[in-house]
Amino acid sequence: MRHPHGEPSDLIRSVSRALRVLEAVGQTPRGLTVKQIARRCELTTATTYHLIRTLAYEGYVARREDGTYIVGLEIADRFRELVAAFRGPASVMDALRQAAAETGFSHYLGTFLGGQVVITSSAEGPRSPHTEDLVPGFDEGAHATALGKALLGTLTHDQRLRYLKDRGMRIYTPQTLSQPEALEADLIAGERRGLQMELSQFRPGVGCAAVVVHNDRDPERRVVLACSMTADHLAEHNQEVRGQLLVAARAVAAAMAVPVG
Repeated sequence: MRHPHGEPSDLIRSVSRALRVLEAVGQTPRGLTVKQIARRCELTTATTYHLIRTLAYEGYVARREDGTYIVGLEIADRFRELVAAFRGPASVMDALRQAAAETGFSHYLGTFLGGQVVITSSAEGPRSPHTEDLVPGFDEGAHATALGKALLGTLTHDQRLRYLKDRGMRIYTPQTLSQPEALEADLIAGERRGLQMELSQFRPGVGCAAVVVHNDRDPERRVVLACSMTADHLAEHNQEVRGQLLVAARAVAAAMAVPVG
C-alpha cells in the first residue's frame, strides 16, 4: 500500500518501479513472465527486463525454467531480519510463549509503526484456531481485530478518523464493523469492559481480545497484547480471558521494563 500522505518530491522512480515489480511477482505464486510483469506494472518491456535482471542478480526474484519469475530467497532473509527487529529482548518472547503455554491461546504483541497498526511478535497456542494472516508484520484490519482496536483506542477521536480514512474499513465478514460510528461505540464498550474484543469480525468463528501493555506519548512506543480463540469461548468467558491477559501483560511489561497501561 502506498503511503497515504502522497508521493514525496524526491521520489526515486527506478526504486519505486523495482518495488512495484517485486510486489507484482510476490502476489503471484505461480510466477510471471517479463511481459506479464510489464503489463501489471504499466512499464515498458525493456524497462522491466532491466529491473527484473537487477532484482534477480540481487536475489530478490528467481527465474524458473519456464521463464517465469518468483520471489527469491533474499525476501525470506529480509523478513527474518524484520521479525528480529520487531521482537525486541528475548525475555519479551519468553513472556509471550509462557502466556500461550499456560492458556493454550495464541498471543500477539502490536504497536504503531510508521503510523500503522502492526503485529510485532506472536506465539502460537494449541487451543486457538489457526489464522495464517496474524504473523509479525501484519498491518491490516485494525478496525476488525482486537489488537488493532486496542491501539486505535489510544488515539484521539480525530486521529482515529484520519487513520480509518487513510486505511479504509475493509469488510472481512458479515460481522465486520464498516462505519467509524460503529467502531467508536465498540471502543467505548471495550473501555467499559476493560477489554477490547472482536467476535467473528476478522475471521468467521474466531474471537480476539486485547489489553494495553504500555501507553506512551509516542505512538510507536505504545504496546498492546492480544490473544485469539474461538468466538464462542470468548463470548462466554471474556472476563476470565481479561484476567489472563492482564497477568500476561504485566509479565510482558516487566520484560520490556515499562509500566503497565
